[in-house]
Amino acid sequence: MSKRDNKIIGDGGERLAEAYFISKGYRILNKNYRTDIGEIDLIVTNETDLVFAEVKTRSGLGYGYPAEAVTFSKRKKISQVAAQYIKRFRLYDVPVRFDVVEVFIQSGEINHIEDAFDSYLKYC
Repeated sequence: MSKRDNKIIGDGGERLAEAYFISKGYRILNKNYRTDIGEIDLIVTNETDLVFAEVKTRSGLGYGYPAEAVTFSKRKKISQVAAQYIKRFRLYDVPVRFDVVEVFIQSGEINHIEDAFDSYLKYC
């Protein structure tokens, strides 16, 4: 599969994850939030938690489950970008959660893993 094909599949998965969050009553704050460190796919809120969501999409399980691709280094980058977001918008007192959304393109199934990982970074 080409990089272009992977991008198309990934973009489709992110759109499905966005629709999923909206259907569950979340509000989308940012999509593909970028800094010099990296990117967070979706930043959403359910009015109590600030959720940084990594979306992983697969057309099959040949490379394993989508969440398995969220490696330690990927979690570290997401945490660092989240810290920049929190600092930029001064959201120091807001409960934060790091979720992973697995999207299975062929079936349209979505597996939302809440609190998929913790961040131990300081935000101030």
